[in-house]
Amino acid sequence: MCTVCGCGGEHSHDHDHPHDHDHHYGHGPAGAHVPGLSQARMVKIEQDILGHNNRYAAENRARFAARGILALNLVSSPGSGKTTLLCRSARDLAARWPVAVIEGDQQTSFDADRIRETGVPALQVNTGKGCHLDAHMIGHALEELRPADQSVLFIENVGNLVCPAGFDLGEAAKVVILSVTEGEDKPLKYPDMFAAAGLMILNKVDLLPHLAFDVERCVDFARRVNPGIELIRLSAGSGEGLEQWYDWIARRRQAVLERRVAALEAELAAARHGLQE
Repeated sequence: MCTVCGCGGEHSHDHDHPHDHDHHYGHGPAGAHVPGLSQARMVKIEQDILGHNNRYAAENRARFAARGILALNLVSSPGSGKTTLLCRSARDLAARWPVAVIEGDQQTSFDADRIRETGVPALQVNTGKGCHLDAHMIGHALEELRPADQSVLFIENVGNLVCPAGFDLGEAAKVVILSVTEGEDKPLKYPDMFAAAGLMILNKVDLLPHLAFDVERCVDFARRVNPGIELIRLSAGSGEGLEQWYDWIARRRQAVLERRVAALEAELAAARHGLQE
């Protein structure tokens, strides 16, 4: 976990940065492999970090629920086609609902710039030495990005199938993206990520005729780790399977809105009851 790689400590919130819409964190050396720390102490630090993160995640989740926002945490290895899929999804879905993007990378604003070219608002969060986004970063990003009520908020995490698995951002679901140009055994190599995900997207399926990638074997491995994981096969390049992805988002968004309506009805009923007493 991040007590080993050194990115899990307190972050420096430096707002003196080159782009007015970028956030930069994690400046300075990563404190990896600190000498003199016992395994028990490492575990305690890890628990403290995750507990601290989870409190911020709960605050984010409450903010999303109160405003009817569907937040999706997109995770993958570098090169999976995650940003290409996100750009196409943002462009297509912006005609249906409000859409916003929080873009996570260690450095540069290249991916956020690509998102902005679609006309969708995007905020870059650079983690510096950190290998994942955390809930505190997302909370700060929300204050600046200000996604619309009832919007779809995509959070593109740092390209990494390890640390993001353990960090709740307050999202409705983690979506793990695996391309057919990667190994079909990724779900077994990185089981925590696939266990945490609600959906696995198998991307670049238009390349399957040219590859020795066994789709069924990959799906079997994913369901050994997470029997309930959903699967969508698509190509962000050709467009194959995108409507299935958009339908999945629509169902998730509808569930968020229904929960919001139920919460408002409960508040109204409680207020009426209070007036009658």
